[in-house]
Amino acid sequence: MCRVLQRSTFQLLRFHFSVFLMPVYWFALSQVPDINWLKAILIFFILHLLVYPASNGYNSYMDRDETPIGGLANPMQPTKQLFITTVVMDIMAVVLSYFINGWFFICIILYILASRAYSYRGIRLKKYPVVGYLTVVIFQGGVTYFMVHYGSSYPDKSVDTSLEAMIAASLLIGGFYPLTQIYQHEADKKDGVKTISSILGYRGTFIFTAFIYTLAVAMLAYLFFTSFQTTQFLVLQIFLLPILVYFFIWAGKVWKNTGEANFKNTMRMNLLASVCTNLGFITILILNHHG
Repeated sequence: MCRVLQRSTFQLLRFHFSVFLMPVYWFALSQVPDINWLKAILIFFILHLLVYPASNGYNSYMDRDETPIGGLANPMQPTKQLFITTVVMDIMAVVLSYFINGWFFICIILYILASRAYSYRGIRLKKYPVVGYLTVVIFQGGVTYFMVHYGSSYPDKSVDTSLEAMIAASLLIGGFYPLTQIYQHEADKKDGVKTISSILGYRGTFIFTAFIYTLAVAMLAYLFFTSFQTTQFLVLQIFLLPILVYFFIWAGKVWKNTGEANFKNTMRMNLLASVCTNLGFITILILNHHG
């Protein structure tokens, strides 16, 4: 695939960015009582190697960024090939989703439509701070949790996808999403986009993030304690500790100098948060199924 794609196309698909969205997958999978591993692997492929990269690529095709974007310090300019590639990847995702189950198939279509509405110049949900924010957190959080949890379960088993878990997943995404926008205020303003971070301001973004993240941890605590996963919750907090330490150190720097709210520090925050959260939920998955 790499040989037939133009360098700009491959770069703007940002396959590595899928790592930042991966925690919801591991969270959902860790809560499946009896995992259908074949479907779980197929779901991983559909989401992280098709849907997410296609969404990234389509967003780049619409935005034509000339300044740093998530995961890329120097984005190249897109070509028509990028648009065609994203369409092909979306079609592949929808076709493969049919082999998971009906609800997964429907949710993937809705996810792709929401993603396109978010970026498409004719609709451009991303230019509305609240609507754009809610679109991201609902689909990358709760809807994705439902898809993974329900899709990875055996159909002949009783599948109860917890609403509390879906809310927790949305809050986890919602807690960190504004931080991914904090260095783009000027670029977004020039493009006519108002993000939740630009409305909140630099300090407000950190305060809002801390509040939503606290709600996420509280919801996770309720979910794990009521499902007798006290040990798992405590293990997760150990993995989340480095994130909190960096968050408060970075917030302190931004409080003194808004220039610290830059691309480099944002990517460090994203990488640390995704790696630690991924490892935390993977550990819980192991404890729940092999402990």
